[in-house]
Amino acid sequence: MTDQPKLRLGTRQSPLAMAQAGEARDRLCAAHGWPESAVELVPVRASGDKVQDRPLAEIGGKALWTKELDEWIAEGRIDAAVHSMKDVETIRPASLAIAAVLPRADVRDVLIGAASVAQIPRGARVGTSAPRRAAQMFHHRPDCEVVMFRGNVATRLAKLAAGEADVTLLAAAGLARLGKRGVGTLLDPSEWLPAPAQGAIGIECRADDAATRALVAAVDDAPSRATVMAERALLAALGGTCHSPVAAHSTLRGEDIVLRAALFSPDGAERVNGECRFAAAGGDAGAPARLAADLLARASAGIAAHFGGAT
Repeated sequence: MTDQPKLRLGTRQSPLAMAQAGEARDRLCAAHGWPESAVELVPVRASGDKVQDRPLAEIGGKALWTKELDEWIAEGRIDAAVHSMKDVETIRPASLAIAAVLPRADVRDVLIGAASVAQIPRGARVGTSAPRRAAQMFHHRPDCEVVMFRGNVATRLAKLAAGEADVTLLAAAGLARLGKRGVGTLLDPSEWLPAPAQGAIGIECRADDAATRALVAAVDDAPSRATVMAERALLAALGGTCHSPVAAHSTLRGEDIVLRAALFSPDGAERVNGECRFAAAGGDAGAPARLAADLLARASAGIAAHFGGAT
């Protein structure tokens, strides 16, 4: 038993965020042979959790998930923060470092309320606040209507049950971490691309905190880090924001990463696809940026207008 925790991990207060922080704690304790008490979970209420009635892009974007945690790290109130990597801004302060990416979970989206995208009733209301999901749905099903859904997993499922929408989309990884496996229909990522970095948990700390970085690095999963960072590099090169309808999926094939991506116009009418292949370790770090340039070069004005902004 330790009198003081060896690490204080900050996390958002939502049930999913707490589950992810619990996984991070379990992996750290297993890696170092610590008792559970060695890692303290410190809940922090994020700005993004305080406003639930407007799309994230309208109220400040992804920074609303990280702002308070960043401040607590800087003030020394926590040693590190646990993040869902798809919610972390692409451009981060130089004072912070992603010290570990945990083994990545299922990257797929789950459709709830219909057996497949094709079987969604004509004219159905699709509940989502994600530009990627909305645009991708419009691309496949232009007859559908999108209604704004915000809130944690339980809130969105309750809204669906209350009839505020006919179907909704959630991340398979989040459902699994909340013990809700088998809910809905898993969507094939070759046909329905996920969000960049979906399914990945990251642990971030001060870049100059060598001791914490070394402790956290013990749970870093190199293959997961490689795919997540490839997708984040693509997003950075695109200048993607919370308004940008972009989807990406990277897979490991042998020693290589194959990165596939699609950009959409918000109404889903226009789409441009591309992919690249490069070595996972010590390979071509510029490949995602070249894919981004290729996608933007081929994108229509209706697509390109939503990229090139600050992240």
